[in-house]
Amino acid sequence: MNTKYLEIIKAPVVTEKSASLGQNKGQYVFKVDPKANKTEIKQAIEKIFNVKVQEIRTLNVKPKKRRVGRYAGLTNRSKKAIVTLAEGQTIELN
Repeated sequence: MNTKYLEIIKAPVVTEKSASLGQNKGQYVFKVDPKANKTEIKQAIEKIFNVKVQEIRTLNVKPKKRRVGRYAGLTNRSKKAIVTLAEGQTIELN
């Protein structure tokens, strides 16, 4: 497996909403590199998990203001991808 694909897909997003998407609609949510486009994300998911991707939806997560004592700043910006798999395919996230 190419390390380039592992740099694109950072981590799965494990929340109640993403878990229900996976069970009901066959959709999985991943945190991805903000510079990656849909084609690169699709290729990475197909190579890493050996599945057929049907659709990719992406959204940019804006940075939020955070404060620690007297220091104020912003969190890092990120990007999420909602991946819809072909019928009958699943990804095991452990």
